[in-house]
Formats: sequence, structure tokens, C-alpha cells
Amino acid sequence: MISKHNAEHYTWGDNCDGWRLVNNEEKSIIHEKMPPGASEARHYHNKSSQFFFILSGVMNIEINGAEFTIGQHEGIEVLPLQAHQVFNKTEHDIEFLVISQPTTQNDRVPL
Repeated sequence: MISKHNAEHYTWGDNCDGWRLVNNEEKSIIHEKMPPGASEARHYHNKSSQFFFILSGVMNIEINGAEFTIGQHEGIEVLPLQAHQVFNKTEHDIEFLVISQPTTQNDRVPL
């Protein structure tokens, strides 16, 4: 059994947390937490397709110049080669799953 309480933990971006729930070459499932005002660097992936699913809070995500607001229990897919960036524009933490296939390790291209 795996949870954020026993999974590999790492920090990224502006005081964001991540827990690797599944981590192999075929796919990656990460539980992430982003504090208010935080964002990630804009980037894309050559091979990986990602699905972001919101567990709590509200996420803003920009994909190829279009911005989307995703609420609790909603999700959005980002396809390979689509430039994207996640923001927390709220006053509350957001928690979400990032499901990537194949893994995004060594497949992140900064912009």
C-alpha cells in the first residue's frame, strides 16, 4: 500500500511538495501540494502525456496560451509538446494528482 505518508517525498518550485506514488518508466503518479501564490516554470514534454486531477482547492493551468481553472474533483489532460504552467492563484493550498505516461523524468523541456 502507498500513500503520501510513506511515499518518496521531494520539494519543487515555490515551497511545493510532491510524493511519488508510482514511479516507473511506463508511468508516474505523483501527489502534489502547492501553497497559495506558487507556480511552476513553464515547460513541455516531448513524449509524456499528463493528466492533472484536483483533490482539493482550485488550480489555474495555462496550456499553449489558453488558461483553464480546474476545481476539486476535476481534471485536465496535457499532451506531449504542449507548453504548460500550473498556478495557485488562491489563498488556500491545492492538492492534486499528476499522472504521466510515460514518466516525465528526463522528458522536461524548460521554456
